[in-house]
Amino acid sequence: MIPVEEAQALCLDLVRPGAVEEVSLADALGRTLAAPATATRDQPPFSTSAMDGYALRDAQQGATLPVIGESAAGHRWDGTLGKGQAIRIFTGAPVPDGADRVVLQENVTRDGDRITLTEPLSDNLNIRAQGADFKLGFSADSPRILGPADLALLAAMNCPRVTVTRRPKVALISNGDELVMPGANPTADQIIASNVFALQAMVRQAGGEPLVLPIAADTPAALDRVLHDAADWGADLIVTIGGASVGDHDLVAPALDRFGVTRSFHKIAMRPGKPLMAGAKGDLAVLGLPGNPVSAVVCGQLFMLPMIRRMLGQTCVLPEALTARLTAPLPAGGPRAHYMRAAFAETEHHREVTPFDRQDSSMLTVLAAANCLLLRPINCPASPAGDAVTILPF
Repeated sequence: MIPVEEAQALCLDLVRPGAVEEVSLADALGRTLAAPATATRDQPPFSTSAMDGYALRDAQQGATLPVIGESAAGHRWDGTLGKGQAIRIFTGAPVPDGADRVVLQENVTRDGDRITLTEPLSDNLNIRAQGADFKLGFSADSPRILGPADLALLAAMNCPRVTVTRRPKVALISNGDELVMPGANPTADQIIASNVFALQAMVRQAGGEPLVLPIAADTPAALDRVLHDAADWGADLIVTIGGASVGDHDLVAPALDRFGVTRSFHKIAMRPGKPLMAGAKGDLAVLGLPGNPVSAVVCGQLFMLPMIRRMLGQTCVLPEALTARLTAPLPAGGPRAHYMRAAFAETEHHREVTPFDRQDSSMLTVLAAANCLLLRPINCPASPAGDAVTILPF
């Protein structure tokens, strides 16, 4: 068995950033920006009013000024404001040449075409200067996962299309005669395939394109066929679920051998997830997950998702590790690193984490209630309540 960190490094060695493509902003949400985008104009492109009020020049409290025009958003007042003059102006409207401030409409009284400044002038000029947000040539750096705010920024930069990394295609293969899909009529000896739906969602959330293939029966021919179907689809990563151990009914490893996969490792010093395997056939990476539901999802978090992030060209690909304080004591660790399901919460002064009592790798109710994994390193000493431990938030 190899340590988790070594297995993660070997998995990441199997993949590389994919090809890039250009997409419209409408199709860019959740994609990974693969090349910097450059602003083609200032933002704002001209000095604008931050408030409804009056733009004026060289005036003091108590002054009475003539109102000689009006500026609204999209309708600039075309002229130069002279000393002791004002124009009516609205939020977002271009500030005219010569104006040095905007006073709020509630701070003046108006009589016909004249206003009187009734309040002291503040230090806030209420003007958003041209280029205050960003200048022509500003760069949105890559790689970055594009969220709604990023899309608004790119639109303001006048970038209608962006270069993103192609979504990696991830084929998900469940196998076992005991499995049926939800909605089917299982026999007394069958169970519902659940792991694949969590993994499919994880792939999609990470920015990949998942394909759930039909459940493969426990025969060499069925496994051979579904592996070739995944390759014919153009998968960048094949993820098998179950059959990764070395028992008489664990047929995945021999099938991968027949398929031409060169294995990087098989078995890791981790619980849950000891039977994990990984390898590659040319540029096609393969990850063999355990069949127990919790084992599959935990290994998906620690190994599959980093591989997908690497294929998307991201640099921070491993799960984020945080420190939290135990709310209950834990016994000493064993010969494998234990990734316990746990729940953490932020308090006023620190972060607290509570491991669940039940840690069986079949307990989906516990997994669904968890929001992190609590790491117990190999052979770590017992930890009293209050000890600092490492957690990996989902």
